[in-house]
Amino acid sequence: MKHVPTIFFLCALLFATSCEEASNTKTIRLAHGLDINHSVHRAMVKMGEDLDSVSKGRLRVEIYPNQQLGTEREILELIQLGSLDMTKVSVATLENFAPKTRILGLPYLFESRKHAFEVLDGPIGQALLDNAEQFRLKGLGYYDAGFRSFYTEQAPVTAPDDLKGLKIRVMESVTAIDMVKSLGGSPTPISWGELYTSLQQGVVDGAENNPPSFYLSKHYEVCPYYSLDEHTFSPDVLIVGTQFWDTLSKQEQGWVQQAVKKSLAHQRKLWAISEAEALEKVQEAGVKISYPDKEPFIKMTREMYRTYEEDEELNSMIQQIKSLAN
Repeated sequence: MKHVPTIFFLCALLFATSCEEASNTKTIRLAHGLDINHSVHRAMVKMGEDLDSVSKGRLRVEIYPNQQLGTEREILELIQLGSLDMTKVSVATLENFAPKTRILGLPYLFESRKHAFEVLDGPIGQALLDNAEQFRLKGLGYYDAGFRSFYTEQAPVTAPDDLKGLKIRVMESVTAIDMVKSLGGSPTPISWGELYTSLQQGVVDGAENNPPSFYLSKHYEVCPYYSLDEHTFSPDVLIVGTQFWDTLSKQEQGWVQQAVKKSLAHQRKLWAISEAEALEKVQEAGVKISYPDKEPFIKMTREMYRTYEEDEELNSMIQQIKSLAN
């Protein structure tokens, strides 16, 4: 799908801004690439409702889902320019803009969801959000995006050897590319919106993602094997542009943060439900789900951690994260 040209979008923003000034209402323009049935979108709708309520109509959220305004990377660029206000972005995409967040994409960094959110909701998670501000991106919190696993067209991935010679779609992330390489696969960055067709046409042999994304994207229609190796826990990050944030008063910022807090909690509850439902639905559609032994995958990706040993700050964060595991 061809994206809306930026110049048309900017003209629309200028027109909308003049209307807002007349009505004394500020609109937060939020774009993302997910389906409207996804738990993140539904949580964003709730955020808009809560924000409208707490601000008594002075702040509202206008959502553009399904990559209407571009890929995650393109949306972040618009936010940096001040042409958009807010987005949800995978931490794997964010690492291209705020490099320190790349540690969250390391394979088998988190032992469980509980472990992950102890880190993300704590000092380390906040430090990584704060670090993004120098790149004109303010992190407001983390949505649950679950564990990512491999799905393939021809045969299940039961061990790293099964990935040899396979072209696996990955996000535009050096960390994700290195992970698939370390497991013997051939990483192929492709945008989310183009992936279904790429799988159909054999451009790639498989991909990796969480259960709800696998289900809602209908990728199970062309990939009947889903191997839950759970190699990464890659959260979604709610981002607001610093240019827009700085136009808000302290009171308005407080309203946004209040609505965001409720949205994050709501999404995490929705996620647990949607994850179970997705696995059930794809099995009903004939997908064969397997649970490979994780230890061979862990061993083959261990080398990736050695590249961080010389970075004192990031290596310290990694050690702290591991120390918090149960």
